Amino acid sequence: MNPHCMQFPPEDSAWQQRVAQIDPVGYARTRNHLKGAVTALSPYITHGFVSLPQIHALLAERTRRALGPEDKLFAEFGWREFFHHVWQHRGDAILQDLRPALPGVRYHDQIPQEVRAGCTGIPAIDQAVRTLYRTGWLHNHARMWLASYLVHLRKVSWRSGADWMHAHLLDGDLASNHLSWQWVAGCFSVKPYLFNADNVARFAPREWHSAGTVIDCSYEQLEAVARSRQVLGHAPGQDQQALGHVQDPIAEPPVHPCPPADLLGEHDLTQAVRVLDQAEAGLEWVHPWSMSPRSGKQVRIGLLHAGFHAQFPWSEQRWRFVLTRMRAVCDAVLWWEPSTQAQVRLPSGTIMHTQAPGYRDLMNIPGLRSQPAPRLLPQPARPCGSFSAFYRDATARWVSTPTR
Repeated sequence: MNPHCMQFPPEDSAWQQRVAQIDPVGYARTRNHLKGAVTALSPYITHGFVSLPQIHALLAERTRRALGPEDKLFAEFGWREFFHHVWQHRGDAILQDLRPALPGVRYHDQIPQEVRAGCTGIPAIDQAVRTLYRTGWLHNHARMWLASYLVHLRKVSWRSGADWMHAHLLDGDLASNHLSWQWVAGCFSVKPYLFNADNVARFAPREWHSAGTVIDCSYEQLEAVARSRQVLGHAPGQDQQALGHVQDPIAEPPVHPCPPADLLGEHDLTQAVRVLDQAEAGLEWVHPWSMSPRSGKQVRIGLLHAGFHAQFPWSEQRWRFVLTRMRAVCDAVLWWEPSTQAQVRLPSGTIMHTQAPGYRDLMNIPGLRSQPAPRLLPQPARPCGSFSAFYRDATARWVSTPTR
């Protein structure tokens, strides 16, 4: 096992163990706490190790009670499917403001260096950044705090922040990540999401507590800052060093538009060509969001689209997570770029549908049959602009569906 994957090993046993430990009651009671009974399954769900319908079925088998719309965990599964519902209908528009930003506020594209280095002097922010770099994962509450701080106090555009976080997350999903940042920014919600030091103290461990820092103020004050051009970095007149909050800066892990050289090379192209030449009917193409366990003797080729990764680079930690898994469940791995097309012709086969730019274009190649990604909830007949509308429609139809 690679050291960087210790918290999230790219193995089926890892998600299986997490599913076996899920406590729906504890989740509902403590899910907002950073030490709460959350599942930490998102890297495995995002990359297709396991699907939401599978998790739902496994929980029903173990607890002898199927989760339903009244359960908080079921609703959180619904949020993931809602984000993908919006992505399906809005496409690449989710990468832009879906609603007007806060009027009169000017945002910039540069994430402050002290944020990237985890040394703002605000423990909630610095701990979040350091945890993100170290593990490739953050509790949802910490993601919201970090996003809110960057957008509303430092006036960083939500898109810049979303791209930055996506690059370091093992579970980086364009729909869930970028729409969540828009929700925090007020571009996909009716108001901006704000938090303060009291909120951190309620839900986070002591080392995250941020009394005496710039976020130690009222929500009314934060609202006024969010709706103005004011930028708050450090609290005026306060010595963060004297408060003991400032830590030494850390180096941000680099992100890569292609796999590090030791993970993918010319031999992989040679191997992919050899497998394709020998493959018979029933070939399955596996992209990074469809890496389910092997079943049967079907030939599987892992596919990495250079165009997507040039636009959305990944940390080395995520590249290793994905490629370790892809090699385990595929017969070969193919890096797909314009020059590859002159050497390799995609034969017929199946591929799971995805909205990811670049990968989405492969769905239209003649001979490739796109299969829908597994869903827990039925797709509403009409586009839904809010979670409440989506959940009301989808769960009403889910209840009337026979055994799943």
